[in-house]
Amino acid sequence: MNIENVSVNRRNILRGAVAAAVLIPFSTTLASCATGGGGGGGGGPKGEVTADNPFGLATDSKIDSVIFDGGYGTDYVEYAAKILEKQHDGVTAKVSASTKISQELQPRFVGGNPPDLVDNSGADSIGFSTIMDQIEDLTDVIDAKNLEGDTIRDTLYAGALDPGTFGDKFAAVNYVMTIYGVWYSASLFEEKGWEVPTTWADLKDLGAKAKEDGKYLFCWGKEAATYYQTMSIGAAIKQGGDEVRLALENLEEGCWSKQAIQDVFTAFKEIIDAGYMKPGGAGTQFTAAQAQWSNDQAAILYPSGSWIENEMKDQTKEGFEMKGFPTPALDENAKMPPEAVRATAGEPFIVPSQANNVAGGKELLRVMLSKDAATNFAKTKLAPTVVKGLVPEDGFGSTALVSQTDMLDAAGENIYNWKFVDLYGMNSDQLTLWNQFLAGKMSVADLTAGLQEITDRVRNDDSIDKVEVK
Repeated sequence: MNIENVSVNRRNILRGAVAAAVLIPFSTTLASCATGGGGGGGGGPKGEVTADNPFGLATDSKIDSVIFDGGYGTDYVEYAAKILEKQHDGVTAKVSASTKISQELQPRFVGGNPPDLVDNSGADSIGFSTIMDQIEDLTDVIDAKNLEGDTIRDTLYAGALDPGTFGDKFAAVNYVMTIYGVWYSASLFEEKGWEVPTTWADLKDLGAKAKEDGKYLFCWGKEAATYYQTMSIGAAIKQGGDEVRLALENLEEGCWSKQAIQDVFTAFKEIIDAGYMKPGGAGTQFTAAQAQWSNDQAAILYPSGSWIENEMKDQTKEGFEMKGFPTPALDENAKMPPEAVRATAGEPFIVPSQANNVAGGKELLRVMLSKDAATNFAKTKLAPTVVKGLVPEDGFGSTALVSQTDMLDAAGENIYNWKFVDLYGMNSDQLTLWNQFLAGKMSVADLTAGLQEITDRVRNDDSIDKVEVK
């Protein structure tokens, strides 16, 4: 890989810029939400509480974890599990992989036998509003000492706890720093003389150039069609500012009809109608579609979170030189600068209160937050965790990881985020709409109406706790 020269300040980017990335400029309050949990409560056998066993993990107990098997795989949790088993003689930690968290675990929550630790991630994640009173408050985890003897809270990037905090409850440890952008081959762009786009007009022009070269601008897979929703929302927020973000976050009536959103959807429809989207995505498995970009280079751009390099490391063309750029705003009149980027802590880990071994779930999470386990993740997954100061200047030899720090450095304080899709578990329903839209089978008006219907359904359901974002 062709890694750019790194300045002497590079080592401070993930200490400073990533910290800025998680200082999301909003607060949340959760209405009618039971706080519950905390304090090492829950089910399972009890052991002696000591400095090395802060949650009272019982000897010879078993820990059951279910981890989303997505871009990061599950081996990083298996690595931490092995450390735990060495720390606690007789304890065994099982790590099970899943790509359907909600589908597979909702029955276990209902049945009162959920796993001890869950990575509640992926397209089929469980909406937090539906299980808030069934999961532990994890404040005691971050207030515990890590394996090196430091208080975990003090080892994390500033603001890293915000995405997992709902009202007064710290419900999830989001383990990975995630930067969302559009990814491309720097070597291909250099070969073709193409410029990185900063507006949607630039995107359309690039699509025309790609078509002349026998390539597509974008491709997609059926399970990841909403990656393009993420890109569209990001573009609309950059264009219209907080007015757009808050309307979506607070599930306002008519929020999808905001002018900035409509303008982005219309620009996207023009790209689709021009034939710049590779056909067949609605019938293609998402990693196979991604390989059309990373290996075949049939498409030249792909919107994703920063997990994409690791997810496609075995299906990426040699010399690809993967890099990313922030989602473009619609045009030069945007309220946020071109360098503004969406970044946040992601990959939320939860501990169900009715688990058989709550102490075990918390202890496994504590081990994951040690320097040893967190460094292993950054090195093997080429993405930083929320544990600060563990990524070297050269990004472990990754152009994509160096690119992440470049984006964060350029953005400065222009970092933004939103949580409503994951919070209310909307993604599964939205996937159907986006697959149709990307395939050219749905108008902007129909897409807008469908997304608004999903939003209205959540807003009008009194059984769902709502988050007010300010």
